[in-house]
Amino acid sequence: MNDFIRIQNLTKIYTMGDMAVQALDDVSTTINRGSFVTIMGPSGSGKSTFMNILGCLDRPTSGSYSLDGENVGGMDRDQLADIRNRKIGFVFQQFNLLARTSAVENVELPLLYSADGVDAGHERALDALRLVGLAGRADHHPNQLSGGQQQRVAIARSLINNPQIILADEPTGALDSRTSIEIMAIFQRLNREKGISIIVVTHEPDIAQYGERMIAFKDGRIVSDDSIRGRRDAVQELQEEAIAS
Repeated sequence: MNDFIRIQNLTKIYTMGDMAVQALDDVSTTINRGSFVTIMGPSGSGKSTFMNILGCLDRPTSGSYSLDGENVGGMDRDQLADIRNRKIGFVFQQFNLLARTSAVENVELPLLYSADGVDAGHERALDALRLVGLAGRADHHPNQLSGGQQQRVAIARSLINNPQIILADEPTGALDSRTSIEIMAIFQRLNREKGISIIVVTHEPDIAQYGERMIAFKDGRIVSDDSIRGRRDAVQELQEEAIAS
């Protein structure tokens, strides 16, 4: 069985005063190890709640969630934190970098919560920066980096604990189109060369086409789940643009 993620009858209800809001309504799906999946949907569709549960940042009201063979749906807060630290890397629309801290130190931050400690991870942080094309920028601070470079630092930070999956929430939302393609090329390369499972939440149809499968949400339910036959190759697009110029 190749199911890396198995979701069954997942429901999430938030209580707001006397009101109950159903963010997810009986969602079931599986995602194979090494997949590149994009998640689409309008605001309020449930995609962000789904991402939060996948990332062990929230727990479902009912239903089950298995990640890499571990039933995480009913884990307590400390157990969820341990799963996040061992298996999951996060990338967000806002880069969430510390302004007075160098790129390599920003990448090292998750090691503060790791048994290895920061001292053991300095070379790992430098390697992660090399993977995202920032080998010469390790000592630069965020205000010395472009938006795209800051997002590369955030991706490198997501790699520091050798995750099995990267969850990216609107990772190109604050970037121009050219830089967005560069960021998606990094995700595609990590997926192909490192075998890391990638899940990207986006509201941009063009960005969604860089995955191999697109799941669409509406009103807390999955309304479509399709393979992307005409999948765009960001790496190839950048190579062709370089040749043309």
